[in-house]
Amino acid sequence: MSNHPVPIVDFTPFLDGSAKQQAANQLIGSFKSAGFVYLTNFGIPEGEVSEMFDLLKRFFALPHETKMLAPHPDSGMHHRGYSYPCQEKVTQYSDSGDEFTIALPSMKESFDCGSEHNDSMPNIWLPESVLPGFNEACLSFFWKCHEVEQNILRALALGFGLEEEWFLRYHETVNNQLRLHHYPSISSELLETNKLTRIPAHTDFDTLTFLFQDEIGGLEIEDPNEPGKYVAVTPIPNSVVLNAGDFLRRWSNDTMRSTMHRVVAPPGVVAKDGLLPSRYSIPYFCGPDMSMIIDAIPGTWSADQPKKYEPVSVKEYVMKRFAANY
Repeated sequence: MSNHPVPIVDFTPFLDGSAKQQAANQLIGSFKSAGFVYLTNFGIPEGEVSEMFDLLKRFFALPHETKMLAPHPDSGMHHRGYSYPCQEKVTQYSDSGDEFTIALPSMKESFDCGSEHNDSMPNIWLPESVLPGFNEACLSFFWKCHEVEQNILRALALGFGLEEEWFLRYHETVNNQLRLHHYPSISSELLETNKLTRIPAHTDFDTLTFLFQDEIGGLEIEDPNEPGKYVAVTPIPNSVVLNAGDFLRRWSNDTMRSTMHRVVAPPGVVAKDGLLPSRYSIPYFCGPDMSMIIDAIPGTWSADQPKKYEPVSVKEYVMKRFAANY
């Protein structure tokens, strides 16, 4: 294994049952050491991921007024539909609940969707005639990610020394989100002079995030061994980047890391005529059921290592973070 802080874990031994506990321990170890992991052989064929990237490029190539036929509401409480560049802001919370907002505009556009059975946050789609097959493809990919998520949650449970279904009981209603991202071509000078950013440094606030990257790159994480230093998470073919969110860190009594990360100018890419190339990515955010009250995971606390946090309502926690983003 290299000295890069983000480990690579082959998920085959978990999926085929040949070494489930070993794969689970590797996953937990990665979250403890780095908060991030590259996962290979995770269950979605590369061809299906490539097809999704082809489709999202077609979506973002549509005229602005066409994409605005599926507008993200002004409120972040309904996190669905199309968000235009710089519409969304990035916020960060301390564990005391204090909010600070990162004011630097994020030069990206996105489209959010989720389960068609989520009545509290219904999807906002384009008319089917605008981009035939888009809505169906998004839902299909969402459910493929959900299947992967369930296996990851099973592996996490084994890694924590719990029975496999433990986390699944907290993730039954599929309050998850598939997001399509486009970072438009941008002047390298605007990024270098901090007038704009692609995404500023932040942590995710869910249980887990999956990230499918294109070949351009630009994702960086804070080096767990050198605070303040960021290292590139270079795209690796046929892999997905998996990271623990603030919720899992809190749930695990701070035994898991929720690592700061950002998107910057891709390393080694020379700007053509002063412009950096577009970047595309697909994150999938996994969170527990809104009805749940979450307390520390069994085994993460003891008389010598007491609980650091009071039980928390998932709905109150998540909606507060959603609302702050718009």
